[in-house]
Amino acid sequence: MKIAIVGASGMVGRTFLSILEEKGFSHRTLTLFASSRSAGISVKYQNHDLIIRELNEKSFDEGFDIALFSAGGSTSLKYAPIAESKGCIVIDNSSAFRMDPKVPLIVPEVNANEIKNMTGKIIANPNCSTIQSVLILNALKELNIKRVAYTTYQAVSGSGYQGIMDLERTLNNESPSYYPKPIAHNVIPLIDVLLENGYSKEEVKMMEETKKILNLPNLKVSATCVRVPVRNAHSVSIQCEFEKEFDIEYVKELLNAHPFVKVSEEIITPRDVSGHDIAMVTRLRRDLSVDYGLHCFVVADNIRKGAALNAIQILELLFERSN
Repeated sequence: MKIAIVGASGMVGRTFLSILEEKGFSHRTLTLFASSRSAGISVKYQNHDLIIRELNEKSFDEGFDIALFSAGGSTSLKYAPIAESKGCIVIDNSSAFRMDPKVPLIVPEVNANEIKNMTGKIIANPNCSTIQSVLILNALKELNIKRVAYTTYQAVSGSGYQGIMDLERTLNNESPSYYPKPIAHNVIPLIDVLLENGYSKEEVKMMEETKKILNLPNLKVSATCVRVPVRNAHSVSIQCEFEKEFDIEYVKELLNAHPFVKVSEEIITPRDVSGHDIAMVTRLRRDLSVDYGLHCFVVADNIRKGAALNAIQILELLFERSN
């Protein structure tokens, strides 16, 4: 199998490589691409040096089986169709194709079967906050979810190196160059741009992606997405309202049965999950404002589980299908 990594110099691209190395993928299977700014950079992988090549219109002419894209929406819109035209399956980490009805939006533990129905060769990787949230909601689907309200507390690593540098910059009392306000010692209640309905693009992504992944088109979902001065790992406060009564201990059993979810009686923070693959559920309790409501706080590494690992799990599904 020949695998291309597009955006290999970015945070998610480097994490692709780290996880692939952990899983034992041979260096011979990998070819790395990025923009001209990163072309020529050497990356150590399995004690071998992999050289990043400049991405261009002919990059996929040599024939790849799968390409992992994490280079931004504009790059995906231009190059993913080119890769597809050459017979390459694209797993895209941007928002470019997520809401395309012809493109499956996959969280393997939730809707892996959607891959069987794909008509093209592009698969979308969901928003990082959506991934950790739908793991929880899917585990509780049997309780008949009526309404979901999200409030996110998203780390600066969600903006890549630009976000991390802006945190460092404003910690040194310098002016921000990426975020609209200083992020150090602050929170910014806006991620991406505001739309006419008053929601931000990030909020709409979470709302619409949740419905598509869970295959619940009529689910009522709202979201407020906030950037916080945390280096890595996103937190999501989830308020669920169900159609029927539930037992809180049974909810814990449903969540703990999931291989990538764990309920903790202790207080869990982003520091506790950074570098790990588990979505940790803390502050699990009833919502006393409605008849059948639940509150929980979900923390997960947005770069690993919320992006890179999910894409590689999709890659593994494709690999299993081909054997």
